Amino acid sequence: MTTVDTSPATTSTTTSTTAAPPRTTLPPRTPPSGQQARRQLGTLRTTDLLAFFGALAASATMTGLLWTQIAPFTGLVGYVVTTWCLGVLLYAVLTSFDENRPTVWARVAAVIVHSLAALVVAVLAFIVVYTFIKGWKAVVHSNFYTQDMRSTGPRDPLTDGGARHAIVGTLIEVGIALAITVPLGLVTAVFLHEIPGRFSRFVRTVVDAMTALPDVIAGLFIYATLILILGVEQSGLAAATALAVTVLPIIIRASDVVLRLVPGGLTEASYALGSPQWRTVRRVTLPTARAGLATAVILGAARAIGETSPVLLTAGATDHTNTDPVHGPMMSLPLMAYSKIETGQPNEMARGFGAAAVLLVVVLVLFVIGRIIGGRGAGQLTSRQLRRRTAASQRDRRRYDERHIAAAPGNGTHPADTGG
Repeated sequence: MTTVDTSPATTSTTTSTTAAPPRTTLPPRTPPSGQQARRQLGTLRTTDLLAFFGALAASATMTGLLWTQIAPFTGLVGYVVTTWCLGVLLYAVLTSFDENRPTVWARVAAVIVHSLAALVVAVLAFIVVYTFIKGWKAVVHSNFYTQDMRSTGPRDPLTDGGARHAIVGTLIEVGIALAITVPLGLVTAVFLHEIPGRFSRFVRTVVDAMTALPDVIAGLFIYATLILILGVEQSGLAAATALAVTVLPIIIRASDVVLRLVPGGLTEASYALGSPQWRTVRRVTLPTARAGLATAVILGAARAIGETSPVLLTAGATDHTNTDPVHGPMMSLPLMAYSKIETGQPNEMARGFGAAAVLLVVVLVLFVIGRIIGGRGAGQLTSRQLRRRTAASQRDRRRYDERHIAAAPGNGTHPADTGG
């Protein structure tokens, strides 16, 4: 007779080996009721243009009714400002019919920003075009660039006389001013960036105060110190010193900002390799910020070229070409434009606007140069530098190949003899 063991231990073992593992259950997930629409903030659509021009037309009509029928308002400036404000308001209302609130705010902000940018560009274009139109009769003659005004009267034709003395004076004064301010400005910017401390904070405060200093104060300071106290006569050197006082804080501030943009990892790597501070500044910081420093210098030069009051107080005015910056008065382009337009004579005013046009061209060329130099990032090479770097790499590779061939075992030369 066979007996079956039905003990609890056997039963539990059999049940544990045959039972399936428990299943993990998840709560049911309800599908989303609707897909959230993605907002396109930077896309210009046809509906946006239609809404903008429709709001502009409606605002112009409403302002016209307000100006002519409802209220006793007059003036073109008020009409334009009121039309713009009503246009922005109507554009917000039209956009709210199709978009949600964040999109409406984004569209209205875009309209305001683009309108103000267009206003700035329009004002700048008007100034440039107006200056060239008024001075076109003078700048088209070659004598305007090759003659001065020593033998030309106010009523003489535009074929006589020119702005040579002002062009030469401007170049000399700005050149001397940059020769003074560029070394001082760059060294001071490096000092403020590399050597923090109480004296550094004091220098930074003085530089900030000098940035807001009026230009005429700089001219009065040089006039009182150099001309009245030290006895230096009115000359291009005195004017250049006054321009240097005006330009120095601009170069320092701009250079300081550029040096702050240098990645800290570069200087930290240089210090980690054991390089001293002066070598790090010379080999790492200044080469990395070279493009920005050049832009800072050009900004200072553009500021110095357009100054009038410091030059008037320290250099005087003359109709002769003076190339000696130490003796005698010296004319500049801003001073010539101011003095000629002030006379009221048609030909003299044309010469004044011509000098202003030449000044605009010089400033524009400086800013283009600064844009070209400062448009490259740190470590970005020009095409010429890239070709030179590639040629140097190819020469190094050929030299290494020749050394490797010379050090081959078949040539009977040990690699240690050739430095391999």
